[in-house]
Amino acid sequence: MKILYDTNILIHIEDPKELTPDLQALLTIIREHGHLEFIHPASLKDIENDSDVKRREITLSKLRGYPRLPSPPKPNDDFISVVGTPVNSHDENDNEILFSLKRNLVDFLITEDRGIRRKANLLNLDDRVFSIDSALDYFNALYQRFFPSHSLLRKCYTHEIDIEKPFFDSLKSDYGDMAFKKWYDKCIKESRECYTYEVDSEVKAFLMLKEEDEPIETHSLIPAGKRVKIATLKADLAGSKMGELFLKIAFQYCITNQIFEIYLTHFETENDVLIYLIESFGFEKVGELAKNNEPVYLKKFIPEVTELSALEVTRKYYPSFKDGESVRKFVIPILPKFHDILFPDYKKRQMKLTDYFEINIPGNAIKKAYLSSSRITSLKKGDIILFYRSHDQKVISSLGIIDQDPVRINNLDELKRIVGKRTVYSEEELQEWADKTVFVIRFMHNLYLPNPLSLDYLMKNNILKAAPQSITEINHEQYLALKAGGKLDERFTVN
Repeated sequence: MKILYDTNILIHIEDPKELTPDLQALLTIIREHGHLEFIHPASLKDIENDSDVKRREITLSKLRGYPRLPSPPKPNDDFISVVGTPVNSHDENDNEILFSLKRNLVDFLITEDRGIRRKANLLNLDDRVFSIDSALDYFNALYQRFFPSHSLLRKCYTHEIDIEKPFFDSLKSDYGDMAFKKWYDKCIKESRECYTYEVDSEVKAFLMLKEEDEPIETHSLIPAGKRVKIATLKADLAGSKMGELFLKIAFQYCITNQIFEIYLTHFETENDVLIYLIESFGFEKVGELAKNNEPVYLKKFIPEVTELSALEVTRKYYPSFKDGESVRKFVIPILPKFHDILFPDYKKRQMKLTDYFEINIPGNAIKKAYLSSSRITSLKKGDIILFYRSHDQKVISSLGIIDQDPVRINNLDELKRIVGKRTVYSEEELQEWADKTVFVIRFMHNLYLPNPLSLDYLMKNNILKAAPQSITEINHEQYLALKAGGKLDERFTVN
């Protein structure tokens, strides 16, 4: 974007006095993101009117280092009829500066001049004329990004990663050694950030995301749109569910930063685990890159097709889900120690030392399993389940969708096969469950409630009569009260 500084801002910047913290921060963000800074020739005329010759020459010498707007137009009669006839040279200069904004020679004007801002209101240009404070607020909001964190992962810049390590050999093989290094050098120049999981300083898993707002150059061009590209996703930890954890991080980044499409490119191999993983969370092949025929897989978060079953909505648009009257809803109590393992990234829990070095496989996963001794038989695929953390916090914290029909099992081998890596339990505990017959609920964890709901709220709003001791069904009206209190985002629900 092109930024025009008014005379008073230029004087602030080039004055030998200390810059205010807000102006320092504003200049940093403007320059960090490569915006073009301009001065208007009229600003030089303003400075030339300074009667202090020495100060005037020093200021002019500094301002000549800024690019000037080339051949800016003079205000026309229509413009003057709105803002008024200038009464002095300063007024004339202000009009010329503002008229350049009106004619779109620049995108924004930054000024502390109340007279210019008053005229901008008359011209309906007030949303493009900023004070220092309002400009800082605007650019902070424009570039503020939420980066998900995880106790096991290190977020770092690409220049901190040694791509000569064996971990990157397969990527070099896929794309060619020189091409990969050229791409990585570009990432360094762009100061891109990434996530790594490391063991003894060796990278074992790697994720890099990139925001885009441009077409995807497939053979049939995919139009420009705001989306995130998974530039790299690789994990050398079989069975760790690190791939699901990285997808969860990527999805969280998108949604928190108001970006509702994500894609990646990937050459498929035989028995390709990555393809199986991404397709199970709604990525669909949408074409191939024109330059090298590399397949492109795209996922959307906001449901476009609503005539789907509850389970199909979650699979296609995860973490969106269907919650209309036809979908049943259940509250499931869970002990804090199991809640911590199943939902390790829940913000309101106490971190443990092991969180920083032990891989929590069921915690990494989006697809999880919950074991219960409940006698209930009515749960089925597509039902909504809401987890009530008992004993300490006494809140409904999390929401998931049952993705496979629940089963009742009394055989250890069968239980281990069905729950796989989804379970929070050890083998000894699984044996105890199998001995007394266990009810297995396999589900996808969709989200945490933005506002976890206390037992007090649940009782006052007739959602629950008391703390649940077993799986409890709630009706649609009770769910709507829960949905409102939990502040669930309607954009991610299909009614």
